[in-house]
Amino acid sequence: MSDIRIVVAGAAGRMGRTLVRVIGETQGCIVSGALEMKGHPDLGQDAGALAGVKLLGVTVSDDPLPLIAQCDAVLDFTMPKASVGLAELAAQARIVDVIGTTGFSADDEARIRAAARHAAIVKSGNMSRGIAVLSALVKRAAKALPDFDIEIVEMHHNRKVDAPSGTALMLGEAAAGARGIDLGEHAVKGRDGITGARATGAIGFASLRGGTVVGEHEVIFAGNGERVVLTHVAEDRAILARGAVAAALWAQGRKPGLYAMADVLGLAD
Repeated sequence: MSDIRIVVAGAAGRMGRTLVRVIGETQGCIVSGALEMKGHPDLGQDAGALAGVKLLGVTVSDDPLPLIAQCDAVLDFTMPKASVGLAELAAQARIVDVIGTTGFSADDEARIRAAARHAAIVKSGNMSRGIAVLSALVKRAAKALPDFDIEIVEMHHNRKVDAPSGTALMLGEAAAGARGIDLGEHAVKGRDGITGARATGAIGFASLRGGTVVGEHEVIFAGNGERVVLTHVAEDRAILARGAVAAALWAQGRKPGLYAMADVLGLAD
């Protein structure tokens, strides 16, 4: 079987460079293209050199069309607008699209679902295999402990631009789904001043930012006289890249659809 040809979106960024390195370390995969936004200072540079590995002969481009036409998968940890556009191009080309981007609007989500009618899209707020397992545990705990309060605490580096993190929201969705409630109606994102007593059924979020923290998430189930705390600590962003590459390999040959890391790991209900 020939190697899977992968295009890395946002190839000059921290995550993009990590993806390039991990793809190079993974048997059966090659970097066939590298994308960046128009006007980026690293356009024209070799993607391998930017990632600190050997020269790959793959230059960073701002034109996705020729790259999409000659690849098998796209790995995308960029921005919502760019990710939606790439998902639609992946649908046209009938290739695999792995999306690790967060912060999508309702309209963005609808467009990605539409693209998934024609392409195998794996989308997750966190591509870590450990987070996928944590999410499955959260579902079980939320269902088994229906009277426990749920609070989600997350911390990331000081350059992260969105809050709560996509992972925290994904964990909140897992808890809400297990209890048959709508997260949008029950989420409490930060508290300040005289807030009154905690609303029954609320799912609280607290976001911390500082230093170079890769990612830490705690899901707290607080009951009468006891607490259950489920925790995941990311020590290296390469865990996200390894999960994304595993997702791309898993999705090869799958029928079109919108998948998650739970599907990749066989954890889906």
